[in-house]
Amino acid sequence: MTVASQVKTCVASLKSAQASLEQFALETQNQEAKSLFTNASQQTQQILQQVESRVQQLENEEPQYKGF
Repeated sequence: MTVASQVKTCVASLKSAQASLEQFALETQNQEAKSLFTNASQQTQQILQQVESRVQQLENEEPQYKGF
């Protein structure tokens, strides 16, 4: 498995984790838990943006990895 495919797998995992956190925040009635899940989702989004920028960098440096 190439570095590019590993990073893209990481992006998919982060998106899944973020979606789960958002779902937990919507489903809970506990305001403290809702806040915790929302904050975790926002932090995951920030990390996701950084990793996605790394994917762009990898694709620019190694065009053969685009779309994988």
